[in-house]
Amino acid sequence: MADQTRPRRSALYMPASNERALEKAKSLDIDAVIVDLEDSVAPEAKSDARAQAVAAVKAGGYGRREVLIRVNAPGTDWGRDDILAAATSGVDAVCVPKVESVDQLTAIRSTLDEGGAPSETTIWAMIETPLAVLNVDQIAKAGPADRFPVSVLLLGTNDLAKETRAAQTPDRLPMLTWLSRCVVATRAYGLDILDGVYNNFRDEEGFRRECQQGRDLGMDGKTLIHPNQIGICNEVFSPSAEDIDWSRKVIAAFDQPENAGKGVITLDGQMVELLHRDIARRTVAIADAIAGDAG
Repeated sequence: MADQTRPRRSALYMPASNERALEKAKSLDIDAVIVDLEDSVAPEAKSDARAQAVAAVKAGGYGRREVLIRVNAPGTDWGRDDILAAATSGVDAVCVPKVESVDQLTAIRSTLDEGGAPSETTIWAMIETPLAVLNVDQIAKAGPADRFPVSVLLLGTNDLAKETRAAQTPDRLPMLTWLSRCVVATRAYGLDILDGVYNNFRDEEGFRRECQQGRDLGMDGKTLIHPNQIGICNEVFSPSAEDIDWSRKVIAAFDQPENAGKGVITLDGQMVELLHRDIARRTVAIADAIAGDAG
């Protein structure tokens, strides 16, 4: 099960073959850095990039950020060797593209075990094909585990558009059913979910709009392709000052002796239930974690 109080607002892909970019990631205000061996690395450079990725992760210096290696997809010429190399690199998680079935998930776990990965190493599974969307409930259900749990599902919206021939419109209407289906699956089994990338990193207005839509759909954050996107992403996916103040007030109200054992109370003219207290607790926990990281 994912750590429900760990901020995962922003996850930046960084090419494993770009040593300068990997060094820069250590100073960026991101929640996760994904060292990429897949899309950003040419086939002839895969082996060298793998060695560089492992060396960068082992060297450390990324502080509180979650550090991942995105391996090549299962079934490619490089996928298995990537997972074996990542297993003992010290990564927090292995990001695996094009996960389509529970059988694939089982094979990924077996390879991590073979490579000697610590059992707490998690998997970020990418949902980016039609079959993955159809099977997302089973993939999410198989996520919680004592060894190599799936903590996050990542949406690969570019690949989904390619595979389905759906248009990538500003409102993402062709994809909304798929996005919501994935959100529901993750929530059913206690996982986190991150939205897909926004390709035009110079379009701040469009990027902000898509971040807000992802947040409103229930996502925890977004994957990024450029450092310029970090500020807006963190802002949108962070609890607002108003949300934090209200959440603290809700928690304090339920903690009052006169409200002990009550399932519903009235606060500032509003009916507030225990479910609102639970939401408030998570909001405050996320806010506190963000403040702690910034301190």
